[in-house]
Amino acid sequence: MEKKEIKTHSAPAAVGPYSQAVRSGAMLFLSGQIPIDPVSGEPIKGDAAAQTRQALKNAHAVLEAAGAGFKDVVKATVYLKDITHFAAMNKVYAEFFMPPYPARSTIEVSNLPKGVDVEIDLIAMVNL
Repeated sequence: MEKKEIKTHSAPAAVGPYSQAVRSGAMLFLSGQIPIDPVSGEPIKGDAAAQTRQALKNAHAVLEAAGAGFKDVVKATVYLKDITHFAAMNKVYAEFFMPPYPARSTIEVSNLPKGVDVEIDLIAMVNL
């Protein structure tokens, strides 16, 4: 099955040898999105809630570039530098996703790129 790179200028550019997203058939795999302002290329300032919101805005831009939306997401993985920020992240996350919610894992990690507190990657199913 052929794979196709998805990219948009509405989300931060990849900072390494990876794609913002890759589509293979009906499956769409988004690389981890961190709270980077797509215009400045710098991490936003703010708490875990603000960082979650920006990461999800970035993810939304990539989903849209692939002709998809949050309704198409089947799996999310959230990486937090501090698991005590779970409630703040979860509150913002609930603003973007509606039932039926995607499956999700939330993992505490020791560090994230550019010193941010949140990273989110997604898997979606899109129409052929």
